[in-house]
Amino acid sequence: MRSAPTILHLDMDAFFAAVEQASKPSLRGKAVVVGGLGPRGVVATASYEARVFGVRSAMPMGQARRLAPNAAYLAPRFSLYRSVSDQVMALLRSLSPLVEPLSLDEAFVDLEAGGVARDPVSARRAGERLRADIRAVTGLTGSVGLAASKMLAKIASEEAKPDGLVLIDPGTERELLAPMPVRTLPGVGPATGDHLRRAGITTVGELAEAGEDELVRLVGKAHGQALHAMALARDERPVVAERETKSVSVEDTYDVDIHDRVRIRLEVRRLADRCVRRLRAGGHAGRTIQLKVRRYDFSTLTRSETLRGPTDDPAVVREAAARLLEGVDTTGGVRLLGVGVSGLAAFTQEDLFAQAAYAGEEAEPGEEGDVADRSLPGREPSVERPVRKWTAGHDVRHAVFGHGWVQGSGVGRVTVRFETPDSAPGRVRTFAVEDPELEPADPLPLVTPVSATAPPGGPAPRGNGPRQPVV
Repeated sequence: MRSAPTILHLDMDAFFAAVEQASKPSLRGKAVVVGGLGPRGVVATASYEARVFGVRSAMPMGQARRLAPNAAYLAPRFSLYRSVSDQVMALLRSLSPLVEPLSLDEAFVDLEAGGVARDPVSARRAGERLRADIRAVTGLTGSVGLAASKMLAKIASEEAKPDGLVLIDPGTERELLAPMPVRTLPGVGPATGDHLRRAGITTVGELAEAGEDELVRLVGKAHGQALHAMALARDERPVVAERETKSVSVEDTYDVDIHDRVRIRLEVRRLADRCVRRLRAGGHAGRTIQLKVRRYDFSTLTRSETLRGPTDDPAVVREAAARLLEGVDTTGGVRLLGVGVSGLAAFTQEDLFAQAAYAGEEAEPGEEGDVADRSLPGREPSVERPVRKWTAGHDVRHAVFGHGWVQGSGVGRVTVRFETPDSAPGRVRTFAVEDPELEPADPLPLVTPVSATAPPGGPAPRGNGPRQPVV
């Protein structure tokens, strides 16, 4: 354990929803819920205005709609979130070479390695400066925790939410942890929490008092020893700058169970192509192809096949995934399909037999709703005609009215609100879904005031003054 609180944990506040509010003037200060919009969708992020109604991350979207029927429900726009995340991560890397991203909106930073903090005073100063810089660059807010270990820094940032900073002075850790519920500790989920509660252990202080031997008896050796160490505020894990990617995968959950075997084959091929695009984007190839099938009764099957060498050839991955599917019984329907590649390497050793089988095959369209079926012997390829789908929250451009976003669609109509990040709340117009003047568009960059110098902890600067794009 360190003698100074020089490990920083940043957690952006309601990140996806906050980006949507910054991007859409009409949603600022309103309840916003981001996630899967289908019957089986779940909440990815809810704005603080939506949390007032009880909406929480990982909640079924249907339950969220019942709790907050008047909230704006939007599908994620990961390309925009990633661009904003890149700006935040660049600010973190300006503090230290040791930055450990956990997700798009969360990371650890070793301030001591960057030479910017060696004691509580300099650590707090670095944390406050970071929060101010994030606000100035993105217009968004983040919560910061500072402590002598990663576990405590993460707990501190949670205590700081929203838009705050909490520093845990070395020597005060056990006193701080003692009254907290056991679920505060990483690795203590609902099942472990219930098991400990039945044994009369509900707080971290009671966990420490129970002793290592008792915890090992209750939850097993490895978990019991780890729990006891955490209850005593012991955490020696270093901040690791780079994490090795071990696998790449994609999956889709379907609003209605798929029963047709031909459709299932088509979906697996489409997922294989998406997986390869993600694989290539990361500069990887892989040897082991994995198929995941969740059936109508929620039972989940996984199958895998290891090739002779790494590949990033979509034809090879499609063929292997198709072989794996042949060994899975889909009677009764499937609700989720996934394709993954593991055993990653930075080079490929092409499967010559698969290449020969697919010689001359043209690249297939990879977007949803635009797939081709060449997997059925003796049958002419069938192509599903692309259907224009307007997803709530996604960007569009109209030839006359300019940039906007989809508020909703149905019965052949699509409703669009025309506004941009630096405009006033815009007007709403409705069009036919096949209107030739309406097209999908890329997200516009966020904007932030030129004089974004609000003091840390103050309100995010907004208004109608001059604004500049975030670049």
